Amino acid sequence: MENALFDSVMTNNNLFNRIALIVLDGAGIGEMPDAAEWGDAGSDTLGHILQSRPVRLPNLQRYGLGNVRPLANLAALPAPEGSYGRCALRSNGKDTTTGHWEMAGIILDQAFPTYPNGFPPAVIDRFVADTDVPGILGNVPASGTEIIKELGEAHVKTGKPIVYTSADSVFQIAAHEEVIPLDRLYEICETARNILDGEHEVGRVIARPFLGQPGNFYRTENRHDYAVPPPPENLLAALKDEDLDVVCIGKIASIYDSMGVTEDLTARNNQQSIDQTIHALQEKTRGLIFSNLVDFDMLYGHRRDTEGYARALEHFDSSLPAIEAAMREDDLMIITADHGNDPTFPGSDHTREYAPLLVYGKSARPGVNLGTRDSLSDIGQTVAENFGLKLTAGNSFLRKLIDRQD
Repeated sequence: MENALFDSVMTNNNLFNRIALIVLDGAGIGEMPDAAEWGDAGSDTLGHILQSRPVRLPNLQRYGLGNVRPLANLAALPAPEGSYGRCALRSNGKDTTTGHWEMAGIILDQAFPTYPNGFPPAVIDRFVADTDVPGILGNVPASGTEIIKELGEAHVKTGKPIVYTSADSVFQIAAHEEVIPLDRLYEICETARNILDGEHEVGRVIARPFLGQPGNFYRTENRHDYAVPPPPENLLAALKDEDLDVVCIGKIASIYDSMGVTEDLTARNNQQSIDQTIHALQEKTRGLIFSNLVDFDMLYGHRRDTEGYARALEHFDSSLPAIEAAMREDDLMIITADHGNDPTFPGSDHTREYAPLLVYGKSARPGVNLGTRDSLSDIGQTVAENFGLKLTAGNSFLRKLIDRQD
């Protein structure tokens, strides 16, 4: 930031002690101009869900969601209590890692690879050889719960791990804990992580252990992610280097390979992420609280469940007063998304969409139209500037949130 701007902000008493950044995974707000190049022309996650039926979102409406753009059944308010806008995804991609990294100031020129038709023989052959497994099952995009229903019994009989992927850039390995013990599964995943580089450098290798009997297999809580480490010049690392708190909730820590994370709070679904966000706000900290609500993407977007998505939005909205109650006068909340995942759209892939941007704080200036931001990195730059830092990418909107006239 320029020194004059830095000085003017730092002399203002309304800087924020903590910023809670909440990502509604996959909750896009309309196609980006290049959506057709990704096969996503006409995608509109929030727009189409709100068209499907009246969706009760009084708190998101109060923050200004209806002011971002015309939305069915959600009117714009003349004086919303929050500030509002939308962010473009400037990076080349539409996956979890790409969107979250961009929020931290990392712009990717090349997308992480995805495998809608499974992994090529060269990858699988080397994986089998280097891990010394008796072959693999699967090698298809799939739901993790469904593929263990389908292939779990064959896995138990043969000892072959189940390899599968998704719309994200992931190489997932499912194994029954009594067939392939956890230590061995983790070793296999580490080998896969070393194999998957260059053109096949997926964002994450994920161990997906399960237990149970045929007809009643279930995933355990021993999942482990092996992510590509982000570049060191990113928001989380910068905050930690300044001895600020970086509290990560849900899958956030794994997305950044734990770089810059000072506390990792486990959350495996939306409700747990909401509960952990409230818990983190009740603690005495200074810095960033960074949450991901995974159900929007995992349970409803990919599975093309429009009604389930609508109910999940209503549930999140109904939780916002409790989150607000845990916020202090000098806390700020930013709500956004990492990409789209339109449940009304053909297929099961993510969609190339703008991300909503809603900002609320008890001492923040309300009703500011933040417009269409060039990049999700504007969020990271805003957080950075609040704590006297500067990232290499992004344009801060912090000044607009300070309770004064420019």
